[in-house]
Amino acid sequence: MASSKMKYVAVLVLSTLLGAVGQLLFKAGLAQQSMLIPYLIAGLVAYIVSTGFYFFILSRVHLSWAYSLGGLSYIFTVIFANFILMENVPILRWVGVVVIAVGVAFIGLS
Repeated sequence: MASSKMKYVAVLVLSTLLGAVGQLLFKAGLAQQSMLIPYLIAGLVAYIVSTGFYFFILSRVHLSWAYSLGGLSYIFTVIFANFILMENVPILRWVGVVVIAVGVAFIGLS
């Protein structure tokens, strides 16, 4: 049972990571005066694949567990915004990311 739970966690992490990558690609595509269509299309593809993985998970685990682990997307998005887009992330936002990470860890262990 523990190995199947780890498989579900891995797929959920991948799903939320792809969702955050989609957000990053949307931002990159819309940041220019002329929209960069390839980035927008890649962002949509990332979202579609992410949704497919999420549907797979929902068919196998409790919604309350799966949806709660979706909080990882906030963590990934802030990290991408800071380190890839070079956005300034205030310390209070980092505190929020840590609180979310702790909450996700508690839920993942339950």
